[in-house]
Amino acid sequence: MPKIRCSALLFDMDGVLIDSTPAVARVWHGWAVEHGFDPETVVHLAHGRPSRTTIRELLPNADIDREDREVERREMEDLDGVVLLPGARQLLDSLPPDRWTIATSCTRPLAEVRLRAAGLPIPKTLITSNDVKIGKPDPEPYLKAAAKLGFAASDCVVVEDAPAGVCAGKAAGARVIAFLTTMNRRVLEEPGADWIVQNCTDIAASNHGDSLQLDISL
Repeated sequence: MPKIRCSALLFDMDGVLIDSTPAVARVWHGWAVEHGFDPETVVHLAHGRPSRTTIRELLPNADIDREDREVERREMEDLDGVVLLPGARQLLDSLPPDRWTIATSCTRPLAEVRLRAAGLPIPKTLITSNDVKIGKPDPEPYLKAAAKLGFAASDCVVVEDAPAGVCAGKAAGARVIAFLTTMNRRVLEEPGADWIVQNCTDIAASNHGDSLQLDISL
């Protein structure tokens, strides 16, 4: 059982704290069919990245703002099955409020809607796609999240479930715990996840003065 010391935890949201996978898949499946793309490919491509990035990649000549607003509207309306993932509540409750935050590829309105639907608090330090110029896999989201808490990203541990997020965490200089909630092990190993576990139930946190200790069950 590895024991890790860090200053703070930086969580992705969907697939890490909240299970929104069915809703995300439904929205992007419908969008893909409407635009003549393979739904399975689009759903996989969209996971863990800002929706604008996916839209721009697939429809470079489209009205990106309009398409993005439509995807956001559909995702905000589809909250069926948006629930907490196992262990998320217990892990967050064990952490001091100033020692964790969320960096998500969602827009702020969508992130807040999903957090409320799942019954989680909205961190004052929340970082969303509205707060960055470049989303994951760029390190900016996690660099900003760490800075908001007053720490260097290299002193933090990122918790992710998608390759783009693992890349973002590693590029920020953080160590990364990856969850097998939405992707298989090989896909998470390739971008360099330091530890791979099932979900939040495999992480126990305790406060040690100026640092946190994480006990990870591999």
